[in-house]
Amino acid sequence: MIPKFLFRFWCVSISILLADAPLAAEREGSAKITQQDGKLRIEINGQHFTDYNYANVTRPFFYPIYGPSGASMTRNYPMKEVPDEDKDHVHHKGLWYTHGDVNGHDFWAEGKNSGKTVHEKIIDIKSGGKTGSIKTLNKLVALDGTVVCTDERTFRITGDSQGRILDFEITIHASNGPVTFGDTKEGTMAIRVAETMRVKGKVGKGHIVNSEGVRDGETWGKRAKWCDYYGPVEGKTVGVAMFDHPQNPRHPTWWHVRDYGLFAANPFGIHDFEKLADKTKGNWVLPAGQSATFRYRFYFHEGDEKQGKIADRYEDYVRSH
Repeated sequence: MIPKFLFRFWCVSISILLADAPLAAEREGSAKITQQDGKLRIEINGQHFTDYNYANVTRPFFYPIYGPSGASMTRNYPMKEVPDEDKDHVHHKGLWYTHGDVNGHDFWAEGKNSGKTVHEKIIDIKSGGKTGSIKTLNKLVALDGTVVCTDERTFRITGDSQGRILDFEITIHASNGPVTFGDTKEGTMAIRVAETMRVKGKVGKGHIVNSEGVRDGETWGKRAKWCDYYGPVEGKTVGVAMFDHPQNPRHPTWWHVRDYGLFAANPFGIHDFEKLADKTKGNWVLPAGQSATFRYRFYFHEGDEKQGKIADRYEDYVRSH
């Protein structure tokens, strides 16, 4: 026979444990992906991380993107107008992948002569685990309706109290004939950072650094394994690092990273970056019927590149992939 006071103590203890169970599960980390109208909402540990926008757009893109502290890390324009943001480069939307010369067609800009990256379908979604994933099928359609090529994209999302990770993997298929990525700086794996993170501008107080120790405006056109863009947002220093996978063609990549907030990895724009006369030096051809995969990691972190331990995080990425 259990004494009444022990029985009451046992019941209260069990009740507390059960009440705390959801909090414990949240602390362990989970990535939840929810289908919404024309987009996928992605949450990490119950907090909004980003949306994948794919319907009725020139190209699919992630926006907004929130860092581990809840700071908004992407420029809002043109999706939303807020004070103190420059209204330049309407095609710099959130985080995206595309290129300015694919078989002679411009998929980077948005204008009357530009092509579109058209979302075909969602192949698979995995939600609720420590790592969430999305796989999609897309096609690059020129202005005249010609399908230039197709691609499959796989995104993997995870995070913890230290940072949030978006792995971006794209497999390009030369399904409609050979594909030439032309030599232009206008590309390719890109993000437009929050206005206060930029190096220059009326509210910009940020910095850029790459794996070779090159900083700020000098990073443009340089080759490096990784690059980090950091600065203040809502009173906290936050940053986003982009990692170029060692198996990517032409690793380490060149960086089309600007002091006004554009941050892009581009392995094709060699004549621009190296200031060469030959404007075809960087052309990269994928023969008909073949495929090629590019992999990048975005690491959203607090602090600068040292506080975020970006060099160590890059080595972790290389070892795990």
